[in-house]
Amino acid sequence: MIDAINDLLPQTQCERCGYQGCKPYATALVAGDAKINQCPPGGIETIHALANFLDKPVEILNPTFGAHTPLQVAIIIEEDCIGCTKCLDACPVDAILGVSKQMHTVIASECTGCELCVPPCPVDCIEIQPTKKKYSSALAKQRYEAKQQRLITIKANKKIQANKQKSALMAMMKARNVAKS
Repeated sequence: MIDAINDLLPQTQCERCGYQGCKPYATALVAGDAKINQCPPGGIETIHALANFLDKPVEILNPTFGAHTPLQVAIIIEEDCIGCTKCLDACPVDAILGVSKQMHTVIASECTGCELCVPPCPVDCIEIQPTKKKYSSALAKQRYEAKQQRLITIKANKKIQANKQKSALMAMMKARNVAKS
């Protein structure tokens, strides 16, 4: 049921609903911890879809979570970009390309317009602009899940590396203690 509800959501992963992405919001809906009117990007269309699926009355979008906006896309003012990579980390769908100390750019067709890249930018070189180009929610979901899996793998690899370093350090300390005896 969670996956079916998640599929009804726009997959912007914007967190404006109060949850860290569309699937956590879907999980909260199933648990009864959230209402169907908390998704500004989805607007009334998503509210209707959720109401239909969950057999609940249609509600107006709760303004606490923001207003519905037309489709939008992030644009990096490239000449102002310092290559800090903070926007790369913030983008939930990996729609920003760049490397440290080099200019970054947004893949407009992949951008969901979530706005999560804007606050961490230290030089305010990211603007959110309206667009007529609709992103694919299925692709956005796929890209989000791929990024989440990549982050889990990176974290696991760091833990393995830390354990190897700890084991090597323990072996060196043991060898020193044996040599001193």
